[in-house]
Amino acid sequence: MPFERIEIPVAGATLVGDRWTGGAPAIVLLHAGVCDRRSWRDVGEHLASDGFDVVAHDRRGFGEVPPSDRPFRHVDDVLAVIDAVSPNGAAWLVGSSMGGGVALDAALVHPERVAGLVLLAPAISGDPEPDDATIIAATNGLAEAIDAAWTAQDLEACNRLEIRLWLDGPGEPEGRVSGPPRELALAMNRIVLANGESELDGESGLDAASRLDEVAVPVMVACGELDVSLKLERSAELAQALPNAAYHSLPGRAHLPYLEAADEVAALIMRAVRP
Repeated sequence: MPFERIEIPVAGATLVGDRWTGGAPAIVLLHAGVCDRRSWRDVGEHLASDGFDVVAHDRRGFGEVPPSDRPFRHVDDVLAVIDAVSPNGAAWLVGSSMGGGVALDAALVHPERVAGLVLLAPAISGDPEPDDATIIAATNGLAEAIDAAWTAQDLEACNRLEIRLWLDGPGEPEGRVSGPPRELALAMNRIVLANGESELDGESGLDAASRLDEVAVPVMVACGELDVSLKLERSAELAQALPNAAYHSLPGRAHLPYLEAADEVAALIMRAVRP
């Protein structure tokens, strides 16, 4: 099913999205910090063919949307996106990694507009940052190599290493996922690196980690078994801590499962939305 390109005005910017027009409930797809809206196109097509109204948008500093020149919050931009697809109701938010953190924060800031959450290895605002040694061990040394490449401003090396970490998985050989998915991942993250986008840009200022008991909507938390061990552990803990959540493991997948198995991820979303 084809999508249409849409533009969504927000304070100080215009977000760009892909929309598949279908029926209720509406679903908003929030991309990871190394991706943009294109990462969701195969998933969006699967969901639209099952009758959902779906939108995936570039956040500020990603894809077609330049970095912001003024303070803003991604959670407020998400409300504008929900208004575009579900002006009189609530939408399901599906978020990957950084996008999952935005989705979780949005459920706290705008609870009346969020029908439920699907969180794929999400970031969690308020979580303490692990120490360097823990990160290096959990990423099989790739985090250290990425930092070195970034310091040297070797953006191509940084891009290659980040995609190896997040697409292949830290314990897997480089190139485990190849072809168009890898080419797309490299193209998307190349824009992020060129923009110098920081995960602190657009942050909500919330401490979701200490407010998980307030998230009353149904939540599906999932994580690929090949992902960074810290992500696996925290995702499982999150599902245990949320009042109305379930956990789903994705065997043979890493941090960006929808790039290599869009049908699996779409099926997971559909099971959450229509149990």
